[in-house]
Amino acid sequence: MTNMADESKIGTIWGDDELDAIVADYFAMLDAELSGQAYVKARHSAALMDRIGRTHRSVEFKHQNISAVLDELGLPWIPGYKPKRNYQGAIFDAIDRYLSAHGNVLDDVTTAKATQPENADSVFVTPPPLKPEPPRPPGLERLVGKFDPVARDYRNRTLGSAGEGFVLDVERRRLVVAERPDLARKVRWVATEDGDGAGYDVLSFDAAGRERLIEVKTTNGAARTPFFLTRNEHDLAGERPESWRLYRVHLFAQAPRIFTIAPPLSEALHLRTESWRASFG
Repeated sequence: MTNMADESKIGTIWGDDELDAIVADYFAMLDAELSGQAYVKARHSAALMDRIGRTHRSVEFKHQNISAVLDELGLPWIPGYKPKRNYQGAIFDAIDRYLSAHGNVLDDVTTAKATQPENADSVFVTPPPLKPEPPRPPGLERLVGKFDPVARDYRNRTLGSAGEGFVLDVERRRLVVAERPDLARKVRWVATEDGDGAGYDVLSFDAAGRERLIEVKTTNGAARTPFFLTRNEHDLAGERPESWRLYRVHLFAQAPRIFTIAPPLSEALHLRTESWRASFG
């Protein structure tokens, strides 16, 4: 491999064929990342540079653009390619073309299995701060609407169930470490044992024996990926603020992390009404 850039391309806009090539190569690396297969990013970059004649800096920057788009889509992205959001607009169409032609990609990602860390407490992190949401470029807004991460996570029963099971195990292990094995034995998967509709998924306890009513929301995306909250969950949070907790499980397919939110929810989240129940009486 010569790794020589085509000088006539330096500073020029990437064409669709080049964007399609780098998006496909990125997803090949992401597939290896999620499945635990060995791969070398530098070799992928070198092969791509030889193929399309772009500089190393240009290829790396475009990889970071792709990471930024996947972050907006609530999908995992490759560690080492930290998201950069000053996009070339055509990257949205290239990712749209790839996902539209490879529908299995979303299925493969959303069914990836998480592994429990050695230390249950190590999964807990600080929630992201509440801040105004910047406007998205129109192309990105359309792409997020087409592959809506909120609706995708909400519909994915496999992902939701896996996240609840993950939290169930974390809570039991946390109580054992706190020398409360008696409480660990009382932790219940309410959503499975009693069915949905209780306003929470897992019944747990703190070390003093006080109840924790845990509503689990799981995504393979990053911490700031939005999610749906039902009216029942919202109302129970208001009725029992001392007990109700939201556990946001994120990065589930890679290195799961959890942040918790306690009521009042309006102090930690932007809450918007997006649907209405319609009836005739």
